[in-house]
Amino acid sequence: MDPEAAVLSANRLWPWDRTRRHDLLEDIMKQALLELLICPHCRPQESPLQVSIQAARQDDIITGSLSCPLCQKVYPIADGIAFLTPQQHIPQATNRYEMPAVVASYLWSHYGDLLGDDMATDAYQQWAGLMRPSLGNCLDGGCAVGRFAFEMAKKFDLVVGLDNSVAFIRTARELMAKRRLDLLLPEEGKLQRPVTLTLPPDWPTLNLDFIVADAQALPFRAKSFSGLASLNMVDKLPDPLAHLSEINRVAKPSGAQFLFSDPFSWSTDVAPETAWLGGTESGPFAGRAQTNIIDLLEGKKGCLEPCWQVESHGPIWWKIRTHCNHYEMIRSCFIKAKR
Repeated sequence: MDPEAAVLSANRLWPWDRTRRHDLLEDIMKQALLELLICPHCRPQESPLQVSIQAARQDDIITGSLSCPLCQKVYPIADGIAFLTPQQHIPQATNRYEMPAVVASYLWSHYGDLLGDDMATDAYQQWAGLMRPSLGNCLDGGCAVGRFAFEMAKKFDLVVGLDNSVAFIRTARELMAKRRLDLLLPEEGKLQRPVTLTLPPDWPTLNLDFIVADAQALPFRAKSFSGLASLNMVDKLPDPLAHLSEINRVAKPSGAQFLFSDPFSWSTDVAPETAWLGGTESGPFAGRAQTNIIDLLEGKKGCLEPCWQVESHGPIWWKIRTHCNHYEMIRSCFIKAKR
């Protein structure tokens, strides 16, 4: 694809704030994002994806596809959302992360402070405060409804949030495009309270996007990101070590920073005990997961190269809200590393 066509495809694929003018810098940002993408099925071989547009509106591809010339897999773009999982992603009605009540719960958890709720925590501000401003790209793996990605857009040149929940990504993209969101918070039983979430005026959205993807098979070129985050997700994955290996693959070999945090609520409903990174009495990851992951990052377990230097670690408390009388307080163990 020639550069002019690449810019045009990137402009159509990645939706940004439509109220602004489209200057050269913004076009370069979009082209850079498109050029990061590879076929997640063909990893570690890096096969670039080809764009096909069936229907577009302004800057959005409403319907289209990204195809791999190597394995012939086609990744759909539907309702403006790019689906970049190795297997075709079909959301199940029974998947709790696709349910409106769960989306509302996560929206409160991410943005309760912006709603002025005195029950909200400042967890996302604390996590964001651990990341230094930097040139380059930032990846928010398992972004849910997007708060950390929005925070990182103030610190990095380009930020990509990904999650395998279609409902989460659809919600984050709507907030990105409109800068406001009307939602119904469960109060009690069938009672709901309407609220409006509005992004602060100084929060950038032009250098930000969200896609549906698998955190265990990242659709990005190696050594692409100088900032990376994995927040409250690793205990929800079938293969946690694969996720950390993928984070390591797409991180720059030097000049990178990585923020990890998790409550380590291991469950055999999600992954077999042999895949856990802690919480067992035997095996390569026996003991507490925070210690094991520090050892893993520092090269003491021989899996991740080049090694990371752990700068700090500790707990951050955050909340999930089910309804106005029910909150869950969670102790998430963070690790901040650099290399």
